[in-house]
Amino acid sequence: MESITKNRQSLDTLRAMVARAYGADAVPAGDSWVDELGNGFFNVVYRLTLADGRQVALKIAPPSDVEVLTYEVGAMRTELEALRLITAHTGVPVPAVDFADLGHDLVDVDYFFMPYVDADNLGVIRDELGPSDLGRYKAALGAANRELNTILGPAYGPVTAPAYSTWRSAFTALFDGVLDDGRRRSVELGWSYDEVRAVLTAHEHLLDDVTEPRYVEWDLWEGNALVTDGEVVCLVDHERALFGDPLIEVGFAGLLSPSFGDSTAFLRGYGRGPLTESEEVRRRLYTLHVGLVMTIETVYRGHTDQEQYDWARECVDEVMTSLTRGRPTA
Repeated sequence: MESITKNRQSLDTLRAMVARAYGADAVPAGDSWVDELGNGFFNVVYRLTLADGRQVALKIAPPSDVEVLTYEVGAMRTELEALRLITAHTGVPVPAVDFADLGHDLVDVDYFFMPYVDADNLGVIRDELGPSDLGRYKAALGAANRELNTILGPAYGPVTAPAYSTWRSAFTALFDGVLDDGRRRSVELGWSYDEVRAVLTAHEHLLDDVTEPRYVEWDLWEGNALVTDGEVVCLVDHERALFGDPLIEVGFAGLLSPSFGDSTAFLRGYGRGPLTESEEVRRRLYTLHVGLVMTIETVYRGHTDQEQYDWARECVDEVMTSLTRGRPTA
């Protein structure tokens, strides 16, 4: 996926980064040791073959002069903290961090190296799988997600700086942040920004039902799962992690919005029963939030086709209609 947030580097810079991380002897010769992995939507990720034959992955944050969404500021440091938490508190398979550079002297953004995991991306191969195989993988993602949600945080909000005493205040800040991002770039939502904000105001008291700040991955979809031989062997891309309500996990989105797919297998693996009426409203608010993010980010990332924007606009309309029982007026 092409995006202006992908911060590609020259071979000379990549060599210098490898030398800093692994030593001068690890720097390969020639120019055939670099492959860009194209499945990501935000950061550029390279597969590098070092001089001794080892394969590693290098992830580089977006260029410092490219505007990102409010919640994406400092996303790589969020991911590094998420990886630390997951490794320390669960058995969920995630990449090890070989080396992280947050100094900005070699390149002016954060980057880190990890071992390359030679496996299939579930989001890429899902259409090649039969229903039973895909269902097993989705159930495994549900089980892994449940384990991630066992991590308790000190407060609500991003894992690098949980700063809110209630989930209501943390989610409201997230929601308002993305609305501000949309206003700043005049992104058309199909509803007025005031109408969208009024929907949250009308239902935000239900967020107070959440009383424990639990680790939330938020972005655990098939494209962030690496699989091989019927097993989920690694989960990647943890830059959206926060402490909050596990019901915001994207795996639950299909329960009330068919456009997100079927959540049956995920729910089976997670081991969760049906939603209560209050939980259904919370889940709709979370679906509205992700629809807003996916609509507005297309402008920030410079997408040149309308596919994601059109799909996300339909998602926003679907949820707004369900929560207002009316029709859009803008």
